Amino acid sequence: MIDKKIAVIGCHSFSGSAFVSRCLKEGREVLGAGRAKSPDPVFLRHRFERTPAELAGFRFVPCDLNPDTPALLDAIRDAGSAIVVNFAAQSMVAESWLHPDHWYQTNVLAMVRLTEGLRKIPAIEKYVHISTPEVYGHCEGMVREDAPFRPSTPYAASRAACELHLQTFVRQYGFPAVATRAANVFGAGQQLYRIVPRALLSLALGKKLPLHGGGHSVRSFIHIDDVVDGTLRAALHGSPGDVFHFSTRRSISIRDLVALVCSQSGVEFSDLVEIVDDRPGKDAAYLLDSTRAREILGWEDRISLEQGIAETRDWIEKHLPTLREQPMEYIHKP
Repeated sequence: MIDKKIAVIGCHSFSGSAFVSRCLKEGREVLGAGRAKSPDPVFLRHRFERTPAELAGFRFVPCDLNPDTPALLDAIRDAGSAIVVNFAAQSMVAESWLHPDHWYQTNVLAMVRLTEGLRKIPAIEKYVHISTPEVYGHCEGMVREDAPFRPSTPYAASRAACELHLQTFVRQYGFPAVATRAANVFGAGQQLYRIVPRALLSLALGKKLPLHGGGHSVRSFIHIDDVVDGTLRAALHGSPGDVFHFSTRRSISIRDLVALVCSQSGVEFSDLVEIVDDRPGKDAAYLLDSTRAREILGWEDRISLEQGIAETRDWIEKHLPTLREQPMEYIHKP
């Protein structure tokens, strides 16, 4: 399966673009699907990392999953894609309370239409669904892949519903679906409303960084390249019904993460941060047990938090004239 063609849905997302970049680097043929209006190239790793020769292996199909699923299915069928990796989703947690119907429309209904069509394409050998640990809700200790779903936001509930749907397709049709749930991903090219690039850009611009609830939530931050490596391994070697966690063994509070960013930049924490109210439904901790991925896929995380922050800082400094003109807040697109 190593040389099989790959279709990447949500190729304009941070993780999707990084995955495309990795595939192109290895000489794979990639069909990318995403909304017609792409982000600035500064946010697309496959654009700023790959050479023109490598980009020759990439074909883009403009597609909004809600109205354009039939056209997307036709493109995947025509391309002869054997592997489909789906990064597309309405992905913000707090904002899902404002328009919950948008989250269910995209993350459930559109996904059901998509997978119903994909299961009827004989060439498809693997479908990788990129999910989220938000499906677990508030939890304690190390969380394994078989932990019960207890979603606490419309976003989390919509993602959990999609995973339950996929499980029925695996059981009923033998649909070759594999799901992944990664810890907090970060790295160069990430959207500016995410905590690591936002903290670094706020420092570069002399702006205050709002820290929700004092930043006491505990997370594991994992570099995008490590997640991409795991995702590709899951696509090539996972079995139908498999679920894999990708996480480091290191956890850190949001407050301590920002303090680390300040320390590396030689700035006082109090000079950067202002404490604001916490978001509704925000879960206290996600500590994912990634043993299955390490044992079954031979996966390891290799890039340290410090190294990843330094790399992200370099990206911001290199592209500061462009990034300072980009919005630092999330802009919702139905």
